[in-house]
Amino acid sequence: MLVAPSILSADFGRLAEEVDAICKAGCDLVHVDVMDGHFVPNLTIGPVVVEAVAKASSKPLDIHLMVENNSFFVDLFAPLKPKYISFHIEEEKHVHRLIQKIKAYGISPAVVLNPHRGLEDLEYIIDDLDMVLLMSVNPGFGGQKFIPNVLEKAKRLKDLIEKSGTNTLIEVDGGVSNQNINDLKSAGVDVVVAGSYVYGSDNYAKAIKSLKV
Repeated sequence: MLVAPSILSADFGRLAEEVDAICKAGCDLVHVDVMDGHFVPNLTIGPVVVEAVAKASSKPLDIHLMVENNSFFVDLFAPLKPKYISFHIEEEKHVHRLIQKIKAYGISPAVVLNPHRGLEDLEYIIDDLDMVLLMSVNPGFGGQKFIPNVLEKAKRLKDLIEKSGTNTLIEVDGGVSNQNINDLKSAGVDVVVAGSYVYGSDNYAKAIKSLKV
């Protein structure tokens, strides 16, 4: 299991130290939640802060856009060369075009499905995706309770990926902890985002290790 701690739960007064700490503690990716106050009711960070995060990180960035006007934000963050940029599929009119735009920047594209969203939108684009992010909470705020029906969705997504013959990864974000990590692994999940579980612990390395099942 790859572990991508979300800096949304970090101490922003010590952000560079917090990013460095999770990298040294053994994380695989640094998850960055970008919220615009429109698509979700929260407002987080822009490219100036994310540039500082990139400088502090020895691990690749995983940027999760929770925004309107996805194309604008892709252009804004692409120069920082994250490993992944993910966007919410219901907020994009031209999904395939945006996927190709992300690829043209040399970045791995991913789409995000909210808890209520089915897999039918993925059938014709799964071959073009490097990752699918399944939300196991409603997006916008950290520290929410895990929605368990994401496990069944992950299993069905795994079947779709295997039938397509792609190497698309499955990422789950929200309420992840050592209490559900084995169920997520069994469902075929490859990457977990953990914010409050890691940053709320008194030992980042121990918390991250407990998710690497």
